Amino acid sequence: MFYEPKNNDHGLPYNPFKSIVIPRPIGWISSYDSNGVPNVAPYSFFNGVGFHPPILMFASSGYFEGGRMKDSVTNARDSGEFVANMVSYDLKDQMTKTSETLPPEVDEFELAGLEIEPAKIVNAPMVKASPVKMECRTIKLVELPGHKANEPTIVTFGEVVGIHIDDDYITADGLVDVLKIQPVARLGYMDYTSVTSVFSMEKELKEDRIINSNAAE
Repeated sequence: MFYEPKNNDHGLPYNPFKSIVIPRPIGWISSYDSNGVPNVAPYSFFNGVGFHPPILMFASSGYFEGGRMKDSVTNARDSGEFVANMVSYDLKDQMTKTSETLPPEVDEFELAGLEIEPAKIVNAPMVKASPVKMECRTIKLVELPGHKANEPTIVTFGEVVGIHIDDDYITADGLVDVLKIQPVARLGYMDYTSVTSVFSMEKELKEDRIINSNAAE
């Protein structure tokens, strides 16, 4: 089959795009609003986009009625800070509860029965039970045009300034034990998956591919 996303002419019961860009890691983004109300919500358009320094991004689509952005985006913009929490398999139910669309004054931590852990560097709440938490300072927000005027994609970029890893999830060799964490990732439709298998592949480095900047042209 072939279809053009702008025409939405796939002929299937549901748009398959989210079911083929998979698996997508979930950024469980936590922040405070301007009144100090804690917020936490999952974003599956989330990933690392840099290493020196480490940079994360999460993206949301569209505005609420009245032009209001999603709370995580507003808070990251206004406070300049947020935390990306990892969703382990045993936290999947609490994560789902925080995915509801709720008024800004609702505390999703309380709603989902999650305990807050204070961050060390930024002023943002952390999900205490999460095995990995990354404290971030907002770098910038980028608004990408949508097919409809009221449906842009807003991408929030943040520099990771502090990383928390629960010692129980570090192996004797000093590696993060992802099989023990079983991070949850998003698939299409109402489907999710978790990491339950890992394999390694060695890369062969070839010296003849190294470019000598001093070589004569």
